Amino acid sequence: MKTYHKNNERLATKVFKDVFDKYDLMNDLMSVGLHRLWKDSFIDWLAPRKNTHLLDVAGGTGDIAFRFFKRTKGQANVTILDRNENMLKEGKRRANAARIDKGLEWVCGDAMKLPFENEAFDYYTISFGIRNVLDLKKCLSEALRVLKPGGRIMILEFSKIENQTLNKIYDAFSFNIVPKLGRLIANDSESYQYLVESIRKFPSQEKLESLIIDAGFRQVKHRNLTHGVVAMHSGWKV
Repeated sequence: MKTYHKNNERLATKVFKDVFDKYDLMNDLMSVGLHRLWKDSFIDWLAPRKNTHLLDVAGGTGDIAFRFFKRTKGQANVTILDRNENMLKEGKRRANAARIDKGLEWVCGDAMKLPFENEAFDYYTISFGIRNVLDLKKCLSEALRVLKPGGRIMILEFSKIENQTLNKIYDAFSFNIVPKLGRLIANDSESYQYLVESIRKFPSQEKLESLIIDAGFRQVKHRNLTHGVVAMHSGWKV
């Protein structure tokens, strides 16, 4: 399933390449700070165990990796993969500032062609990144390949809002405010206009769930957060 054309790929690359140092600030502004609570809920559902290995794809500045590391009290390994070197550099800077100097590996690579051996990881996470993958089927197939039997995939992504009133408010904020914030904070409204539009084009909770099942995962479930503004998806390799 190829979701976006080449121009959208260019815009997705551009937003992460150019605003890596303002990425967290823009996330706070675009979500009114809720992205932090969503990521906490994501880790709660993941319930990471010690002595395991997480692959966090599109891990960028390390938000999920650091939460995983903290939850396991540093007694686990985390590999952060991102296609953008600047995002990885920002993540490394944050890790150094937090004095996290062991158990983390930073890899530049593509979610559709992971540079890892088969059955290498206990967990695969991707948070607000799968929306920018050109081929969801390849991405999910690669996730299945690199997970160990009994391994778990979890996805956190913007989704379809259940409440129509909230949906209208959210649309008004997204299309009228977010591009202006992009211009004001990052001097780039075009890329943030793309991000807003990409959310609307992304598959619904039920459709994404079907794609995860089709990829070979089992016990696939999803949970909505904030009335479906975002959704968490979980599946297991059996």
